[in-house]
Amino acid sequence: MEPYPILELSPGEFPPLLREIPDSPKKLYRRGILMHEDAPSSHQDRKLLCVVGSRNYSSYGKEVVSQLIAGLREYPITIVSGLAIGIDGLAHTAALETGLHTIAVPGSGLRDEVLYPHRHKNLAHKILGAGGGFLSEYEPDFHAMNWSFTRRNRIMAGMSHATLIIEASEQSGTLVTARLAMEYNRDVLTVPGSIFSKNSYGPHMLIRDGATPITSATDILEALGLKERLYEKDEHFETYSKEEQQVLKLLNEPLGKDALIRALDTDTSSANILLTMMELKGLIQEDNGKISANLRKPSYVDSLTKQ
Repeated sequence: MEPYPILELSPGEFPPLLREIPDSPKKLYRRGILMHEDAPSSHQDRKLLCVVGSRNYSSYGKEVVSQLIAGLREYPITIVSGLAIGIDGLAHTAALETGLHTIAVPGSGLRDEVLYPHRHKNLAHKILGAGGGFLSEYEPDFHAMNWSFTRRNRIMAGMSHATLIIEASEQSGTLVTARLAMEYNRDVLTVPGSIFSKNSYGPHMLIRDGATPITSATDILEALGLKERLYEKDEHFETYSKEEQQVLKLLNEPLGKDALIRALDTDTSSANILLTMMELKGLIQEDNGKISANLRKPSYVDSLTKQ
């Protein structure tokens, strides 16, 4: 992590939501990039999702982390977690594998020598190398203490639009993060589990207390106020050409033909030929001057799936 300097933030540089909580930190240090490199106009649309859970996760919990975060690919979402052993580490790893921006908030300072847990040093390097960041209110050379993890939990909950709990036993510190998120009037999301697993105690308790049950990435997108892309509902999307996929991605909402052609960044003749062929295949349709994606399964796809 040496190529990435530790910088002290001014209060105006704190994550916006973090400035709203009653016990906002007096001082923050960062390493790496906290704001994802979006186009400036889309910064306000980026959502921070805190993902935390049990240290002693099950195979079910591991699969849940992988599948849910993979379903958020290409959406303006930053995954926030605590770098801890267990679900936290899995969340950061899944974010990296999916190409999502991720921020780690450890219970220690940010210098290499004290970063906790030390066994996640390689993961820390990967986060920074992928354009992610680290955030801590502790001095750069501060060694993690038992109390420092509870303190840092309020930062994760406070800076995030929503907190997702994946597995938590009755005594899990994860429930502290969930409670803080509720106190800060943030959305608390959780994944139901087996009634026979002790790791399901926390999620099921939170659901009784009003947390939103999550069974798919679509549930997360809805909770964050993000629209699901229409093309992702098409199970045959990967069978289309790259040019066809580009058109369908642009048509999450109907567009005028001229606007669509400009967005394709190609010559008008080639764009018209592409759109005509897509309309003949049943992939798009034009109505009242607007072109929209046709989510009904095109007849030619039937022939592809039967081969």
